[in-house]
Amino acid sequence: MFSIEHEFDATVVTLVDEGEPHLQEDVVVSSFEECVTVEQYDPRTDKVNKITLSMTQMRDLAAAISLPEGVYTRQGSDTDE
Repeated sequence: MFSIEHEFDATVVTLVDEGEPHLQEDVVVSSFEECVTVEQYDPRTDKVNKITLSMTQMRDLAAAISLPEGVYTRQGSDTDE
């Protein structure tokens, strides 16, 4: 399950892990004009872990999801090995 909310300066997607035991905490992805942040609460440390991806890193991640193993560089919207 997931939700999408449009806020003043970001689009926020929350991913809820549904299913059998050993569920992970919700993941919150916030998309801003200049970056994307990914946050998840860690109950072991009682802290929220946050990473920030540039828009270039986000585009690379999106392209990488459907590619086979290898090392790639992106040129514009094309992906080369």
